[in-house]
Amino acid sequence: MLELSNATHLLEQKSYKYQLQDVEEPILYRDIYAYDEVPKVPFNHRRVPMSMPAEIFITDTTFRDGQQSMEPYSVQQIVDLFKLLSRLSGPKGIVRQSEFFVYSKKDREALERCRDLGLRYPEITTWIRASKEDFKLVADLGIKETGMLTSCSDYHIFKKLKMKRSQAMDMYLGAVKEAFSAGVMPRCHLEDVTRADFYGFVVPFVNELQELSREAGIPVKIRACDTMGFGIPYSEVALPRSVPGIIYGLNHYADVPSELLEWHGHNDFYRATANASAAWLYGAGAVNCSLLGIGERTGNIPLESMVFEYAAFRGTLDGMDTTAITDIANYFRREIGYEIPDSTPFVGRNFNMTRAGIHADGLLKDAEIYNIFDTEKLLKRPATVMVSKTSGLAGIAYWINQNYALRDEELVDKNDPLVTQLKSWVDAEYEGGRQNTLSRSELEEKIEELAPGRFRF
Repeated sequence: MLELSNATHLLEQKSYKYQLQDVEEPILYRDIYAYDEVPKVPFNHRRVPMSMPAEIFITDTTFRDGQQSMEPYSVQQIVDLFKLLSRLSGPKGIVRQSEFFVYSKKDREALERCRDLGLRYPEITTWIRASKEDFKLVADLGIKETGMLTSCSDYHIFKKLKMKRSQAMDMYLGAVKEAFSAGVMPRCHLEDVTRADFYGFVVPFVNELQELSREAGIPVKIRACDTMGFGIPYSEVALPRSVPGIIYGLNHYADVPSELLEWHGHNDFYRATANASAAWLYGAGAVNCSLLGIGERTGNIPLESMVFEYAAFRGTLDGMDTTAITDIANYFRREIGYEIPDSTPFVGRNFNMTRAGIHADGLLKDAEIYNIFDTEKLLKRPATVMVSKTSGLAGIAYWINQNYALRDEELVDKNDPLVTQLKSWVDAEYEGGRQNTLSRSELEEKIEELAPGRFRF
């Protein structure tokens, strides 16, 4: 059958209909995933077209996946972070949704208090077990959409559920029917999709979901979950590891529209952000992230990374307030006691700090030489230097200017006598055997000794 595509405006074949392959033994892709070896990256040199949707957005799992991997947040902490997420999201709702647990009294109190804020974005969704009781709970709370687990690899179907594919599919479809009966839009989490038989189970299952959706008149959202971080963003990689292939296949062979297609990734192989970007590029409307990337094992896609990926792809922040990212990081440090590694992009203490004297000399002349963008404007974080044995005169001058917020004629340069004196003292410290960097209080005390009253905050 030929059909005129709304995306390409070309006649395309629509006769593909993949049937469930109910195998007797699990397909575990041992040639790729030999457990005692590093997983291999297979190529088949088949390309699929880039097809970024007209609208892309971010969804949040901080209070679900993120909360599973650390001390649970208090109700007040959830409320405070939710407000910061809303500020970051901006008026267009680029951070579109945030998912919550609903099992405990505390979970439901946090959900209700966030909802009572009356904020348009992010929209509150939930994550539940696929049971009739949980669907009723969500419906009673007045939530329109909920996530539910639909594990799709044979690792999970055979080894965890102890079922055959047909049995798992029947169980999942039954749960979706329960969601429809409760008037709730289900979001099916295709757990472990990067180890699943894509055309033998995933596509046939999603086709059945689409049929149920048409009958019920309620959409079904599909979240492709790279549970173990096995996804690969490169072109011409073979399934099941190909992110482009998975997204294209769900769009093209399972008819999932981009606005209902979401990518959820993990960072086990340092590919979380790259895979999420690939998902957008090849047709997913949403990428599911957590603040600071906090999540199971190595974590989820860092939400802040996708904020800047969005701006890079679109050429605009579309109203997102990126200064909220710094406030979020500070909140995690001060209120939650979470230690963010110092070198973490955008949120680490040292992400735009330099120790090398030659770099500091460049910063002193023009911050743009060694700073990724105007971090003071976008993140309230001016480029910084740390004073150590390699700082040099320029590094010390830059530190003084930044620390005391000097402007215009107040600025000191590397030829200032104070800078020369301070450099001599720094050199003497390290010649005497010092190993660590100099603290702010040490430097301020010495500056006051060398130039009493010169600088005031």
